[in-house]
Amino acid sequence: MAEQNEWESKAANLLKAELKRAGITYAELAERIGEKEVNIRNKLSRGKFSAAFLIQSLVAIGQNELRL
Repeated sequence: MAEQNEWESKAANLLKAELKRAGITYAELAERIGEKEVNIRNKLSRGKFSAAFLIQSLVAIGQNELRL
């Protein structure tokens, strides 16, 4: 089984890819979910965020399906 850091990295990369695919910047995401851009940037660079944040972000960019 992959280590925790690997899973965190996969989750962050998944969200980054969906943002890029949707053409949404960190600033736009921050505005849509009511967070500061710097917080979004930090969460994605560290890969440390909750499943709730992931789902909230995906819904905010209009992504209702997820392929793993």
